[in-house]
Amino acid sequence: MLSSIIPVGSICSDDAVSFVVWGPFLSDCAIHIYEPEDLTIPMEKDSRGYWRGLLKTHEKKNRIRYKYRINKLKEYPDPASRYQPYGVHDRSEVIDFSAIKKCEITEKRPALDDYVIYELHVGTFTPQGTFEAIIPRLPVLKELGINALELMPISQFPGKRNWGYDGVYPFAVQNSYGGPWGLRKLVDSCHQIGMAVVLDVVYNHLGPEGNYLSQFAPYFTQKYKTPWGEAINYDDAFSDEVRNFFIYNALFWFSEYDIDALRLDAIHAIYDESAYLFLEELADKTIEFCHTFNKTHFLIAESDRNDPKFIYPKTLGGCHLHGQWCDDFHHALHAFITKETKGYYSDFGSLSHVAKAFKQGYVIDGCYSSYRKRKHGRKPQHVKRSQLIVFSQNHDQIGNRYLGERLSCLIDFSELKMICVLTLLSGFIPLLFMGEEYGEKNPFLYFVDHGDPNLLEAVRKGRLKEFADFHGDKEGYDATKQEAFNKSIINWELRTEGTHAILWKLYQHTIALRKKYKSLICTENISPIVNFNEEEKLFFFLFNNKQESLLGITNFDSVERRYLIEEEVYPLGKILDLADEKWSGPGSISPDQLFASSTSIPISPKNIVLYYGC
Repeated sequence: MLSSIIPVGSICSDDAVSFVVWGPFLSDCAIHIYEPEDLTIPMEKDSRGYWRGLLKTHEKKNRIRYKYRINKLKEYPDPASRYQPYGVHDRSEVIDFSAIKKCEITEKRPALDDYVIYELHVGTFTPQGTFEAIIPRLPVLKELGINALELMPISQFPGKRNWGYDGVYPFAVQNSYGGPWGLRKLVDSCHQIGMAVVLDVVYNHLGPEGNYLSQFAPYFTQKYKTPWGEAINYDDAFSDEVRNFFIYNALFWFSEYDIDALRLDAIHAIYDESAYLFLEELADKTIEFCHTFNKTHFLIAESDRNDPKFIYPKTLGGCHLHGQWCDDFHHALHAFITKETKGYYSDFGSLSHVAKAFKQGYVIDGCYSSYRKRKHGRKPQHVKRSQLIVFSQNHDQIGNRYLGERLSCLIDFSELKMICVLTLLSGFIPLLFMGEEYGEKNPFLYFVDHGDPNLLEAVRKGRLKEFADFHGDKEGYDATKQEAFNKSIINWELRTEGTHAILWKLYQHTIALRKKYKSLICTENISPIVNFNEEEKLFFFLFNNKQESLLGITNFDSVERRYLIEEEVYPLGKILDLADEKWSGPGSISPDQLFASSTSIPISPKNIVLYYGC
């Protein structure tokens, strides 16, 4: 670990376990060991408020379970616990990572701009809901073309059912998923086939149940409020050690589990007015860690600010994060195809928005937002296409619908095919949400499993209020019931049946096209030429680097259209036509070759045709 970072929690060495916990205002702190024998170890406080204690042992360090006894009164689990075998309120367990077998023989992992990301929820991706149950499905995902597996948050949360954003132990791997051993096996299995692993981490808040950090130190601040709970203290008094806690957490995932990239949840809720932003410091320490240990790791931000400064280099005043989710791409496609324009979709709905999203990612780029009733965002002038992650579906956009409907239940099969091609061949980094690739029909619902009945009732009322704008009085699922979780488990075998199998093959084929033409569509300084006809619902894009060209024409209308190509292009050959019978289309009416500009091309209803030439 870096010398400037103070490790916290339980750290194993050959002959001892050291314990470190931050508690600057505590008058006393001790380690109460419950297993394998009952004993109490006093701790000493240093000048920065860290309490330290040591357990001498030459034996195996498994099943050492403990709590901290503070001020000689109450006992709490370790805020930096590595494992909570009995849940969020009970004892913490020491994990000797040197004893967890790591696989040293791995395939080369992809660079970030090569990522094709597959986001999944561990609990609902398989009937078993564990890390190890994912492993047999990795070869199928690899065959599809996936090379980066993104896990929704896995830090210990209350109960067995949760999206993971209510986690309260940032270092502890969820016990019901298989704990540290299961995660290590999954990561190794991914790396053995050249697949990267992205982990979703939450640094903007902690969940309410089992959150004991305030008992130890000022981890939170009253200066700000988040939609989900107390704001983490990144810029108030004593914030240096809070930053240390979360930066160490990021480096911990890199060092102990060999996670390739972190997706930083909702950075717009990381409130920080300091001159040296926490996110900038996190990026600096990540870069230092990579240089020190000759490794490669990435930081990907989720933000609704449409502010490119987070991914700008330091020379442009940025935080130098590596990538950023781009919600506008999703919103533009979704609102145009589904015609839903309530809530945050009120800023979208026209083909012009789709064209703008395809060209630069951001749609609301400093212009007026009717949803926010003010100007929003900035132009992404220096953003590379390979820095934006785009998607037509993800856990938020499905699960934050009151009924959890996927696009497969909202639009027709032709439109599902079109969205597949536009997302994967946009030149941005594409992300798929589990089941999207074959048109999964089961919903993905929000679900929780709190032990506190007051929290459960608060969730019920909160969901009703949150989605009133979208669904009014429509009856949805109760997020606190087992049913919501059960209905969200995907039907993996569906991918081999009927049109589901055709859609799976299309995703596979289109991912292969992305790989084949990546050097053209992902070129840093080239944005595609885009044109559109709002009335006729025609959308045109052209990637052209003077050596080769990729041209796409989309007819969103339900009737046949013709598109007049006016751009000067090389002779082009057709490489994809969704009207072909093999894609369950009615048969192609578009020509196989294009020889000159000023050519009028017929396009089947709800269809995309692609041409390539060099």
